[in-house]
Amino acid sequence: MGAGRLYVAVAAGGFRRYATYRAATAAGVFTNTVFGLILVYTYRALWDERPHLGGYDQAQAVTYVWLGQALLSTLAIGGGGVEDELMERIRTGDVAIDLYRPVDLQLWWLAADLGRAFFQLVGRGVIPFLFGALFFPAYLPTDAGTWAAFAVAVVLAMLVGFGIRYLVALSAFWLLDGTGVSQMAWLLAFFCSGMLLPLNVFPGAFGEVVRALPWSSLLQAPADVLLGQADPLGTYLFQTAWAVALLGLGRLVQSVATRRVVVQGG
Repeated sequence: MGAGRLYVAVAAGGFRRYATYRAATAAGVFTNTVFGLILVYTYRALWDERPHLGGYDQAQAVTYVWLGQALLSTLAIGGGGVEDELMERIRTGDVAIDLYRPVDLQLWWLAADLGRAFFQLVGRGVIPFLFGALFFPAYLPTDAGTWAAFAVAVVLAMLVGFGIRYLVALSAFWLLDGTGVSQMAWLLAFFCSGMLLPLNVFPGAFGEVVRALPWSSLLQAPADVLLGQADPLGTYLFQTAWAVALLGLGRLVQSVATRRVVVQGG
């Protein structure tokens, strides 16, 4: 129980920490809204030419755009999660201090990232989504059950997203400078999560492969739950399987890395 309260406190601290960056949050809201506008008009032109592309009507496609803008920073799809700080601590050797603490390294950073994610959802994600729903013909479910199912899918997406980014951060134990890995992960996440285009529009075997990858748990899976395109239970099982696999792999890699901590500079 004591350990549980500790990680809750870490998550709350992460939330408060990001809440102090008010100017950055306001700038982020503005940026997400502008990019949402660009994507909305692009999507509307595309759906005018190809109605029901990917199984969505135009209102669902519009909603998908604003969901993407709401979840972009929440899930750190384009970077900006706690992995940057963790990689820096590995590079400088400060992670050795973290390893001496009587807490679990992975759970500590997971709690911190969840606090960050919930703040970004509330502070940076809600306003662009509401703006899009107010000024564009969007698809919005009227039953609370669908919204609750969507919320669960978003929380599971947070776990999957952290699992991916934690592995990226741990690469710094061997590479010391993980900038290249981070950039590759950012590109994969942007494309394979459905941030650029819904994964449902990708045809054939390529589409099947992309939809089976863990990144599809980030945006595509919660969006399909909200838009009525996927069974929530099946979506949860898919996301949970990837979350367990990624977090388990992260724990294994962490165990190997901490046996041979290599600190830059000796």
